[in-house]
Parts: sequence; C-alpha cells; structure tokens
Amino acid sequence: MALAAPLAISLGDPAGIGPELIAEAWIKRETAGLAPFFVVGGADVLAAAARTRGIDLPVSRIAEPSQADAAFAIGLPVLGDEDSKPTFGSPDMAGARLALHSLGAATALARSGKAGGVVTGPIAKSKLAEVGFTQPGQTEFLADACSLPHEDAVMMLAGPSLRTVPLTVHTALSQVPALLTQELIVHRARIVARSLARDFGLARPRLAITGLNPHAGEDGRMGDEEQRIIRPAIETLKAEGLAVTGPHPADALFAAHERGGYDVALCMYHDQALIPIKTLDFDQGVNVTLGLPIIRTSPDHGTAFAIAGNNTASAGAMIAAIRMAGECAARRAA
Repeated sequence: MALAAPLAISLGDPAGIGPELIAEAWIKRETAGLAPFFVVGGADVLAAAARTRGIDLPVSRIAEPSQADAAFAIGLPVLGDEDSKPTFGSPDMAGARLALHSLGAATALARSGKAGGVVTGPIAKSKLAEVGFTQPGQTEFLADACSLPHEDAVMMLAGPSLRTVPLTVHTALSQVPALLTQELIVHRARIVARSLARDFGLARPRLAITGLNPHAGEDGRMGDEEQRIIRPAIETLKAEGLAVTGPHPADALFAAHERGGYDVALCMYHDQALIPIKTLDFDQGVNVTLGLPIIRTSPDHGTAFAIAGNNTASAGAMIAAIRMAGECAARRAA
C-alpha cells in the first residue's frame, strides 16, 4: 500500500506487552502485509522485549521519519534516543515518562504530516497521571492534540466480524441515561458515517443504533429513552439521507444472522459495545479514533502486566491495528 509517509508507533508502557508485540509485528511485516512504520523511542526496550519472545531484533536507528522506508527492510526503525530499562510486569515512573514522550512525539509527527498516522501502544493511565497525563485516555489526548473537543473524537472498535461505537464511554452506568441526548447521538453518528466513507471506503455506510433498555424499551414498558431520545435522533439522521436503523434490542443485534445487515453498531454505553467485539474478535480487535484530522488506531487491549515478558500475549491485535492504520492512510493519500 502506498502511503504519503510511514506510520508512527508510540511505545506504550515499556513494562507491558506493547513493546514485544511491536517487535513481533515487525518480524511478521511481510506476511501480514504491513506498511512501513517506525517507533518513537525505546530501542533498548524493544530489543529486550523481543528477546523474551525468542527474537533477536535488529534495530535501525533513524534521525528523521523519512528514513524509515529504507530502514524498514533491515531492522525495526526507531526514532530518538529516549529509553528506559523496565522490569516487565512492573511499571515505574521512568517508563511512564518514556510512554508519554513517545505518545506526544508520535502524535505531533502525524499532525505535521511527517507520519502517515499513529498507532498507539497500550498505556497504564494511573502511572501516566503521575507524570502529567491529564486526560481520561489516549482518545481524549489525541483530541486535545488536534485542538478538537472531546465529543468530536469518536471511539470505534473494529474487528473482522464487527464494528461498534460506544456513544458514552468511560462513565458509570448509572450516569448513562442522563448523558444520552438526541444531539449526542446525531453528532456522533454523523462523524461515524463521514469517517467510514473517507477512511474505510464505504460510500453509504449502514448504521444500526441500539436501544438503551432491555428489548429496546418494549414501547415504553421498560423505559422511555428509546421513544424520547433515540428514535427521534434516528429520524433526524434518516432525514439527512443516512442509512440508519433502530433502535435495536442489543441482546439480538450481534447474532451472526444480524451482523450482515449493518456496517457499524452504535451502542449506548461502554460494555454494550465492547462485550460483543471482545467476544468475537479479541485477538484482532482494533480501537480506531474517528473524527480526527489524523489516522489513529490502537490494539483493543491493555498493558497486560501479568503476562508481559512471558511470551504468551498474542500480537494479532497489534498487527491488525498497524494494518488498519496503513489501509486508512492509503485511502486518504489516494
């Protein structure tokens, strides 16, 4: 695939599984069909993490992102001298500082056009908070870096079987009904539709919108959010020409015979969206941030400190995140 610039990978927490999965992704770059990428910082971390998987990783140090294409065939390109000496499974402050630097620098390179997009490694938000990370997560960090309000950065989880979008994300379930508004649903659905057309090549994406309550409220007998909020939002979107259906009962929408009827499911809260994607596509699930001026993907899993360095973590989601970032970036460059 032809990209305007190589992809930038942020290291994630050096003590987690991110570095070993990045190393394996480079080893499998040809069979996986990955576009050229480079990592910001952590050359020693990556080499040490690779050794835990029995990989003797060649590292190609680069001074500019433009050097990554030529270096990619020889070794894993790494930009910058920032590094640490982690104990895998035991996060520390030095590692958090490296993770935050890598995330910020990779994002800035994508913003400047020197990187074709950014793939973010998994972080430990509690440790990052101790070194100046103030956002709820990397999605909000990317929004701030792009000078966008948080509501304009939409999280989509994507795998081979399913795409889902949580309309409310990291909030208590008890707060979800008060956060749901017609404006929220319409705003985020518009972003999803535009992004699927631009970055995923779906000319008229089909959006299925779930209900909030069991059986989508059963005509108001189990809650009235469907009638008051969700259905009017759907009618607004239909009037704009979008292909939208719902509100669907969430307990049936993700069955195999239903999934062929839509391109993405917009869900009312976090677990409604993440449980099906992690059940169906855990090892290939990708977190994509829609609505940004840059491409951003991430493997849909965390740092997994408990298994870091044990050679048991699957690199499937990291490989899928890099591949998806490359595909989206190639569409924008076309």
